[in-house]
Amino acid sequence: MFIHNMSEAECRHALKQASVARIACAQHSQPYVVPIYFAYNDDHLYSVSTIGQKVEWMRANPLVCVEIDEISSPEEWMSVLVFGRYEELPDLPEYKGVREQALALLQRRSARWWEPACVDKEHRNGSHSCTAVAYRIHIDRISGHHATPDIVQAKEMEIPVEELPAKRSWFADIFGGRRHA
Repeated sequence: MFIHNMSEAECRHALKQASVARIACAQHSQPYVVPIYFAYNDDHLYSVSTIGQKVEWMRANPLVCVEIDEISSPEEWMSVLVFGRYEELPDLPEYKGVREQALALLQRRSARWWEPACVDKEHRNGSHSCTAVAYRIHIDRISGHHATPDIVQAKEMEIPVEELPAKRSWFADIFGGRRHA
């Protein structure tokens, strides 16, 4: 297997294709990682949540890390990391345009992007609010890696070299039939 650095353009292209990520935040030296639906545009990731541990921790410490990945096989995968800062987009006139943009971007990704938090049993029966909190992550730094099988592995896996990468996915859309040595 060969592991390659991804260019910033390749990382950004991967962000455009993905809609689910994991976001890590921390408070009092304790990390917390959860999946999120998101949409990417320019230098920001946009998402919506309800008030809970993730939002409370990001309010206290706005530095976050977001990870997306795709694993086609043990020898063919991609991972992108975004280091950035949390910013809430409150329902105030000065945030109206960016909130509308965020919601439109999310709606294009999935008609049900808002469901996971609001259908959670804790939110239905507990003390948490189902009030939506729109936010964005300002991208400060981005990096990524991807792996491709080497020729020996491809032969062992009985994959014709001309078919590498074998699985068509957003991974393949980014890297296509490009060969790396």
